[in-house]
Amino acid sequence: MTLPNLRPRERDALIQSLRSGVTPRTGARHIQVGRDAEIAALDKDLNRIAEGGASFRLIVGDYGSGKTFFLNLLRGEAMERQLVVAHADLNPGRRLHASSGEARSLYAELMKNLASRTKPEGGALTTVVEKFITTALAEARKSDRKPEDVIHEKLEALSELVMGYDFATVIAAYWRAYETDDDTLKTSAIRWLRGEFSAKTDARAALGVREIINDAAIYDQLKLLARFTRLAGYKGLLVCLDELVNLYKLANPQARNGNYEQILRILNDLEQGNVEGLGFVLGGTPEFLTDPRRGLYSYPALQSRLAENPFARDGLIDLDGPVIRLNNLSRDQFAQLLGKLSQVYQGAQPARVLLPDAGIPAFIAHSEQRLGEATFRTPRTTIKAFVGLLAVLEQNEGADWRVLLEQTEVEAEQAVADLDVSDELASLTL
Repeated sequence: MTLPNLRPRERDALIQSLRSGVTPRTGARHIQVGRDAEIAALDKDLNRIAEGGASFRLIVGDYGSGKTFFLNLLRGEAMERQLVVAHADLNPGRRLHASSGEARSLYAELMKNLASRTKPEGGALTTVVEKFITTALAEARKSDRKPEDVIHEKLEALSELVMGYDFATVIAAYWRAYETDDDTLKTSAIRWLRGEFSAKTDARAALGVREIINDAAIYDQLKLLARFTRLAGYKGLLVCLDELVNLYKLANPQARNGNYEQILRILNDLEQGNVEGLGFVLGGTPEFLTDPRRGLYSYPALQSRLAENPFARDGLIDLDGPVIRLNNLSRDQFAQLLGKLSQVYQGAQPARVLLPDAGIPAFIAHSEQRLGEATFRTPRTTIKAFVGLLAVLEQNEGADWRVLLEQTEVEAEQAVADLDVSDELASLTL
């Protein structure tokens, strides 16, 4: 059995990612199992964004539980619905709030990774800008109007937003460069939109604008970009931020609270309907959410907004709130996942069966003996080992999977969060 619509290039990228223990950026839909209720809930969010609304979600799961995989799956669905997607991982040099360039660095990473259906791998910022221009030119021809009049009329809708005038000025500059084949001006406009100008004087000299995108402006700029994508003919913008546990790791309480205040601002803005065509999806660990000293729950205003529904217990769920917890895969779901992985791996040689049906339950039992419940709680290691088994069987026709299984040790990964120094020791000096 082979999977439909699985292109060889997509298959190779998927297998390579899984063998390396990293989350695949493409092809995730081919191995997705479970999460049906969660996917349905986020489908509603994507529809809301596409209709001009807004959405905020926090995806919570243990290290290795599939948060990043789930976010990538969501990114693919968003692009299929004509949304533009920006994604980035937070790290010590990329934060939501900072004063030394870390927030601007996050914005620059988001712009580098900006993706659309035609450019799913990123680098779609220029495509979005040029689609706005070509759409405006087509509208001008249809209505027998001057192109500049149509462009300025569309950009007028941005002037009411913070930094909207400067944003519109940069887009107008790109249009002039587009008309005159001025590559230098085009480059300057894209640099400004990417947040690459560090001095206002340089931006003023190149584009005639008064402001640049700095640490304090990244959320306002994302709101502008969301409005602009709709003017360009897309349905809106989805921002996916992963590894928010890096905010939890910040030793400085003021730095943490500054980032939590920014999350609160975004949450309030989106939930109150003050934004058009914008969605945020954040990925973090349970500790990042619930730790009363360092997590989001340490910030009272966020705790009240992110608290779980007290009636959603004993197997009952509520997926309408801002927080979605990714439960562990069941044994049956994990067996389905390994079955799909086997199908993907055999895509190049569908007639040759690398691992018989009996091999999957045997592999799961083998993993359980060595990892216990971590087999399903954090399946990254198990999946990596399974793909490694398939690789050996593919390249060695005489190999016996039973013998290989007995000779293989599957070791649990230690969660990154477990390696961190505790808060009490953060200020210790010798």
